[in-house]
Amino acid sequence: MNQQLAGYAPTPVAARMENHGRHMLKVAMASGQDLYARTGSMVSYEGFVQYEPNPPAVRQIASQWMTGEGAPIMKCSGDGLLYLADYGADVVVINLNNDAISVNGTNVLAFDAHLQWGAERVKGLAKFAGQGLWNVQIAGTGWVALTSRGTPVVVDCGRGEDETYVDPDALVAWSPTLKVKGKRSFKASSLIGRGSGEAYQMAFSGQGIVVVQPSEDSTDRLRIRG
Repeated sequence: MNQQLAGYAPTPVAARMENHGRHMLKVAMASGQDLYARTGSMVSYEGFVQYEPNPPAVRQIASQWMTGEGAPIMKCSGDGLLYLADYGADVVVINLNNDAISVNGTNVLAFDAHLQWGAERVKGLAKFAGQGLWNVQIAGTGWVALTSRGTPVVVDCGRGEDETYVDPDALVAWSPTLKVKGKRSFKASSLIGRGSGEAYQMAFSGQGIVVVQPSEDSTDRLRIRG
């Protein structure tokens, strides 16, 4: 039986963060290299790893995030291997190099604690979509892990002059340098979203990327809160 399961064994550590399959994140923990992760995302760990839910240093930021569409975070510290997942969602690992990314609050899985970050409501969208959309902007040099409901597509907005339109429920992340605005459309309601009537889109323009997941069902967001 061990031989049959050998193909699922962890591979040697090659980076601070890396995928174990499509749906799991492996983090190499070390003293002094703390991690922020979605509360409840730990599925396994080896070694000595401690958890501190909603740490005081980020309590105010996390409270704003929780009142939006996101979820609280926990601080992870120690030495060993930590495995994280989010209900079988695909995991996307990004290594920032003096760069920044804006992430939908519900798609944040983990990031290095030394990175600069903050939560804010996406401007220009609340009047179109009711409560609006919360994003977490993460900047600096370090590792970030996102989740996607299925294999995402990365759209390069700098390839043309036209705007890129995204269903807010399908949005995962985007470059903070992009200009963002909300758009209401009746004609597109049969192509975008889940129902009849108005359709709401986010329009991106400028130089940068947008990460879009294939799922735009808002029930996913409700299920993974908390």
